[in-house]
Amino acid sequence: MTSAPDDRAFSTDSARGSGYDSIAEGYTAENETGVLHAHYNRPAILDLTGDVTGRRILDAGCGSGPLFAALRERGADVTGIDASARMLEHARRRLGAEADLRVADLADPLPFPDGAFDDVVASLVLHYLQDWGPTLSELRRVLVPGGRLVASVEHPFANFLGQRLAGNSTNYFGIRNRIDEWTMGGQTARLSFWDRPLHAMTDAFAAAGFRISTISEPPALPAARDLIPEVLGESPDNRFLCFLFFVLHTD
Repeated sequence: MTSAPDDRAFSTDSARGSGYDSIAEGYTAENETGVLHAHYNRPAILDLTGDVTGRRILDAGCGSGPLFAALRERGADVTGIDASARMLEHARRRLGAEADLRVADLADPLPFPDGAFDDVVASLVLHYLQDWGPTLSELRRVLVPGGRLVASVEHPFANFLGQRLAGNSTNYFGIRNRIDEWTMGGQTARLSFWDRPLHAMTDAFAAAGFRISTISEPPALPAARDLIPEVLGESPDNRFLCFLFFVLHTD
């Protein structure tokens, strides 16, 4: 259920921290097996990162740790940060006491030295931020020269189309706040998202000093067709409007 934005200016804690604290258990279960995560977003991120053996990777917005676990299984040295302490509790149970997990909000300076990582993965997290500039500058700072940022966000046109179909008057070319109400595991949270057009995304990447090497709208895994036939039934290659993926370089 979506409600129109208002003037109450949801705090960063509400949007990215305590909001997910209240639905941590349900969201963890959904992220583990849900079609959009297990059959679409996570496989696409892993495909774009490729061979990560020996690479130092920051999982920015790691949640309960499924992507962290997959990267670690592929030989990466992974550090995870998230604004939700409850989500990190679930990650700790999954990943073990030795996993490098820290509570940190991407809207704040990152607790790492310059050039600490070869790669950053930012899976479905940038769209919680009103201003991408400071965050992207920090992500670039903690990357080595030639490092990569692999990111997924909600597809800007999918959001625009969904808002129009719902009868909301929306300016695609503006940066606009959207409040969604999610119920998972019997708990409800109101989460704040910032929708922006594609050009605003690419402009922000360029302003932070990133070079865009890939913009991807990948297909879902073959098994997804049986799970969401109403979405993929007419798609010849399992592509649908949902998320948008980027690979960016610091050189």
